[in-house]
Amino acid sequence: MAEPEVLLSGFADEGPVSKRAQEQFTMMRTLGMSYYTIRFIDVGQGMKNVMELSDEEIDQLKELHQQYDIQVSSIGSPIGKVKLIDVDDGTENKYVPFDEYLEKDVQRAIDLAKAFDTKLLRGFTYYHPHGTDPWPHIDQAADHLKQIVAKCESEGIIYGLEVESDLIGGDGATLAALYEKIGSDYTYIIEDVGNMEYMGHSAESAYEHYLKMKPGLGWIHIKGFCQPEKKDMLGRAARRGLTRFIPVDQGDAGHEMVLRDFKTMVPDLDAKFKSLGVPGVFIDLEPHVKGGGQFGGMSGVDGFGVAFRALCNMLDYLGYNYHLTGYEDLYRRD
Repeated sequence: MAEPEVLLSGFADEGPVSKRAQEQFTMMRTLGMSYYTIRFIDVGQGMKNVMELSDEEIDQLKELHQQYDIQVSSIGSPIGKVKLIDVDDGTENKYVPFDEYLEKDVQRAIDLAKAFDTKLLRGFTYYHPHGTDPWPHIDQAADHLKQIVAKCESEGIIYGLEVESDLIGGDGATLAALYEKIGSDYTYIIEDVGNMEYMGHSAESAYEHYLKMKPGLGWIHIKGFCQPEKKDMLGRAARRGLTRFIPVDQGDAGHEMVLRDFKTMVPDLDAKFKSLGVPGVFIDLEPHVKGGGQFGGMSGVDGFGVAFRALCNMLDYLGYNYHLTGYEDLYRRD
């Protein structure tokens, strides 16, 4: 029996500099991709974060989705990227009282997921005071996240916990602890090897943290990272100072190790997701090859294409099944 296909998606806003919806969708469909994660987009009234879209813009996007035959894989929300505690820690991170945050921001993200007919909501795990140990904050963060996940679950939405620097769930151990304390079928961990290597982990260390996250793993974000001592791998990009993010088929073997193991999870995970109304297991490209920051990244149309071909090279090498738009698909809707 053939293994199920993974579904390829991407943060389309990393391509066109303008962030215009039509340009994002043209790029994705030209590459053969049928899904995208929505984060920043311009529907004709200027670039906005998905959380700021008006009802009119949402309706316009839904019409464009029909025209371009493209679907939203997940909401690339910033939920969970706020301070856990209202203290001045020298950062510009915001604090929002939890009850207000739950009823306004979290509900807004859920409403967007429903409007765009996706079950997946990308989120985070709160900022602890900068420079402090995250472990003493695990219980409070888990309490907040449990309520967020319960609200998502009540409306059939899955909350993804992305691993990222400076957050309480900033590595495999802390994220696994949060996942276990939340204890819901409507939360999954989002692995991002590039984020781990950005924090200084070697390929081997990143893989060890992946194994800690593995029991709760749901989907993967794809970006490569080149450690400073390996910057010769970047060539021209290093000389232009593009923050050391690279295509995944270059540099060390971090992604190869993770994706090789993740492939063994796909059949069971595919069945679990489909039972929850998710079309399958997503691998989501977020390449940052021309730079990245706290709330997004940039690759350009050219860089996104380079990163996408690198991902396909890696998946082909590891024997993954996936589908890109082919000739037979052109007449599927007739």
